[in-house]
Amino acid sequence: MQGAGAPRRRGPYSGEMGALGRPGVILLTYALVTLGLTCLFMRFSIMPYLTRRLGLDSVAFGHLQTTFGALQLLGGPVLGRFADRRGARAAFTLTFLASSAFYLLLAAACSPALPGVALLYATPLPVAFMQGMPVAQMTIADLSEPQELPEALGRLGLCFGVGMIFGSLLGGTLSATCGMQCPATVALVANLVGAVLSFTFIPVSTKGASAHDRAVPAGGPQANVFDLKAITRLLLQSGVLPVFLIKVASSLPFGLFMVMFPIVSMDFFQLDAAQAGYLMSFFGLLQMVIQGLVIGRLSRRFSERALLRASVLGFVLVGLAMALMSDVLHFCLLMPGLVFSLCALNVVTDSMLTKAVSAADTGTMLGLCATVQPLTQTLGPTLGGLLYRSFGVPVFGHVQFAINLLVLLVLWRQPVPRKKD
Repeated sequence: MQGAGAPRRRGPYSGEMGALGRPGVILLTYALVTLGLTCLFMRFSIMPYLTRRLGLDSVAFGHLQTTFGALQLLGGPVLGRFADRRGARAAFTLTFLASSAFYLLLAAACSPALPGVALLYATPLPVAFMQGMPVAQMTIADLSEPQELPEALGRLGLCFGVGMIFGSLLGGTLSATCGMQCPATVALVANLVGAVLSFTFIPVSTKGASAHDRAVPAGGPQANVFDLKAITRLLLQSGVLPVFLIKVASSLPFGLFMVMFPIVSMDFFQLDAAQAGYLMSFFGLLQMVIQGLVIGRLSRRFSERALLRASVLGFVLVGLAMALMSDVLHFCLLMPGLVFSLCALNVVTDSMLTKAVSAADTGTMLGLCATVQPLTQTLGPTLGGLLYRSFGVPVFGHVQFAINLLVLLVLWRQPVPRKKD
C-alpha cells in the first residue's frame, strides 16, 4: 500500500472532468497559463518606466521587486498546499482574482489624478497568490502518465513563450501608443475573464480518489494550508533535497541577471520600452521552441540525470561567454544556449521532484519549486544591484560560471538519485 510520502506511481486521474473531459481540461490549463503569462510580461514591460515616471530611482525599484519576491516566496508553498487540499478550481480562481486586484492597483497608479506612488507601493499586497504556473503544473501532473510528465511539463514552455512574446509586444506597444494605463487595464480585464473560466470549467479536483482521501481524511478536519512543518517535511524525503538545491544554485546567477535586466536594458544595452519588448519576445520565442518542442523529444531519448548535467554544463559555458559580452547583439547570440540550459533545468528538476512525492502533495512540491524565482527576486535587487554597480554586467557571467562549475563537479561525482519505478 502506498504511503503518503511514497513516490507518485499512478496514471492520470480518470474521474469526473465535467463537460470538457480530460483533454479539454488540459488544453484549458495551457490556455489559462498563457493568459496569465501574457499579462505578467505586459507588467514587466511597463513597471521600470512607470517607477521612473513617478520619480522613483533604481533603488526604490529594487525595493519594490524585493517585496514582490518575498511575498511570492512565502505564498508559493502555501498556494501549492491550498491547491492540493482545495482543488485546482479554487486555486486557479484565487490566482486570477489576486491578479485582478494587482492590475487594478497598477492601473490606478498610472492615473495622474491619483496618488501614483502610494498605489504603486500597494501593488504587492495580492502578489503572494499570483502564481498560476505551479497550479497549472499540478493539474498537468495529476492528469498525465508519469512517463509522459517531462514532455507534458515541457509543453508549458510553449505557453511561456507565447506569453512572453505577446505580453512583451503588447505591453511595449500599448504603453507607447495609448499610455501606461492601457496595458494594466487590458491585463485587469483578461484576469477577470480567467477567473470566470477557471470557476466555470476547471474541475473541483484533478486528483484521484485515494490521493484526495489522504489530503482530506473522511470525517476529519480540513488540513491546514499554512502548516509549514508539513510543507518543509517534503524536502526531507529521499531524493528531494539534493535536486532542489541543484535547482536553486544553478538558476540563481541567471536569476540575478534577469532581476537587473530592466536596468541593464536601459543603461547598458540602451534600449527603450519597445526595443526591450522585442528582445524579450525573442527570448520567449526561443523558450517556446526549446522547451515546448526540443526538451520533450530529448527526454524520450536521454535520462533525466543526463539532461540535468547537460543543463548545468550549458550554464557554465554561457556564463563564460557572458563575462565577455559587450552589447545586445552578443546577448542575442548567447540566448539559445542560455534558454536551453534554463528550460532543461526547470523541466527536469520539476519532473524529478514531482515524481518523488505522492500525488496528494504534487501541488505543494511544485509550490516549493516555484519559490526559486521569488527567492532570486528577493535577493536579486540588493545583491544584483551591488554587483552591477561595483563590477558591471560581466560580473553576472563570472558568477554564473563559478557557481555552475561547482554544481557540475558535485553532480558528476555524486549523481542525483533517480526514482526507481
